[in-house]
Amino acid sequence: MGMSFGAAWITAVALKDIAAEVGGTRSIPALASALAWLGSGVGGIVMGRIADRIGTRWTVMFGAFMIAMGLSLSTFGPPWPLWIGHGLFIGLIGLGGINAPIYIYVSRWFDRRRGSALALISSGSYLAGALWPPVFERAIAGFGWRQTMLWYAVAEIVVVVPLAAIYFRHPPEEVHPAAASGSAGKSARVLGWPPNVVFAMMCGAAVLCCIPMAMPQGHLVAFCSDLGIARSVGALMLSVLLGTAFLSRQIWGAISDRIGGLATVLIGSAWQAAAMTSFLLTQDTVGLFTVAAAFGLGFSGIIPAYVLALRELFPASEASWRIPTLLLFSGLGMASGGWLAGLLYDHFGYYAPAFAAGIGSNILNLMVVGLLVARQRYRAAFA
Repeated sequence: MGMSFGAAWITAVALKDIAAEVGGTRSIPALASALAWLGSGVGGIVMGRIADRIGTRWTVMFGAFMIAMGLSLSTFGPPWPLWIGHGLFIGLIGLGGINAPIYIYVSRWFDRRRGSALALISSGSYLAGALWPPVFERAIAGFGWRQTMLWYAVAEIVVVVPLAAIYFRHPPEEVHPAAASGSAGKSARVLGWPPNVVFAMMCGAAVLCCIPMAMPQGHLVAFCSDLGIARSVGALMLSVLLGTAFLSRQIWGAISDRIGGLATVLIGSAWQAAAMTSFLLTQDTVGLFTVAAAFGLGFSGIIPAYVLALRELFPASEASWRIPTLLLFSGLGMASGGWLAGLLYDHFGYYAPAFAAGIGSNILNLMVVGLLVARQRYRAAFA
C-alpha cells in the first residue's frame, strides 16, 4: 500500500510544474489526481469480486503493473495522457486491484481487534504520503517530473510484485457472523431502518468528509508556494501531515475497537473540521506545520472506522461488495475535493474559498454521522 499509493503523490508535488505546461491551469493536474482516486473506488468494486474468485495475490500483482503503465503513459504530458494514465491505469485497474481487495482480505483474518488491523493496513497510504513527497521534490528538482515517474514505475514493480507473490494466501473462512443488528441477513433491519438506507447515509457521509480531506493533501505544496514558502518546505509539511496520520492511525484503530466505528468517524470528522478551519487562519511556516500535523492527527482514523462500522452493522457475506462500494464513495469525495480546490483556485486566484467549501462539506458530514450515532445509541439504550 505504501508503494502503490506513492504513485499519485508525484503529481501533487509537481502540481505547479505540470500546470505550467498548460498555461498555469492547476485544475488540470488536480483532475489527474482526482481521477486516480475516483478510478480506485470504481475499480475496487470489480476487483473486489475478482479477488474473491482468483485471490488477492493476483489482483495486487496486476495492479502494480498497471500503476507502472499509468505512470509511463502520464509522462506524455497534460492533459489527456496524464488523465488517462492516472484515471484508467493508476486508479481504475491499478489501485482498484490493490486498495479494496486488501481491505476485504485483512478484515477476514480478524474477529477481535479488527479495527486495529484495518487501521494498520490502511496506514500504508499515509506512509506513502509521509515518505515520498520529500523524495519526489528532490527528484523533480534534479531530473524533472517525467523522469521521476518513470523511475518510480520501475520501483513499483520491483517491490510490490514479489511481496504479493510471497505473502498473500487464502484467508480463513468466516465462522462468526458480524456482531451487530444487521448480521441476520439482507432482510434484517439496521439501526431499526432498512439496511440500504443506512448504507446510503454512510456512503453520502463518506463523500462529504473526503472532500475536505483531499484539499490540503493535494494542494498543500502549491498553497505554501503561493505564500512564498519554498517547495521543499511545502513537501516536508505534506510529509509531516501524512506522517502524523500514519502514526496516529493505530491510536484511532484502538479507539474504534472500544467505542465502535461510527462514533470514531464522528470524533475524527469533528477534529478534521477544526483543523481545516485553522488553515484559513494561519499563513506562517511554523503555524502551518502545526496545523498540518493537527489535520493529520484528526482525519487519519476516519476511513478504516467506516469499514469497521460496515462490518459491525452488516453481514460478513456482504463485505465483498459493501466495502468496495463505500471506498468508491470515499474516492469520489477525494476526487471531488482535489479537483474542486483546483477549480476554485483557478477562479478566485487563492485557496480560501476552496477551504471554506471544504469546511461546509465537513459540517454536513457531521450532521449525517451524528444522526447515525444518535440512532445507534438510542437503539442500544432501549434494546
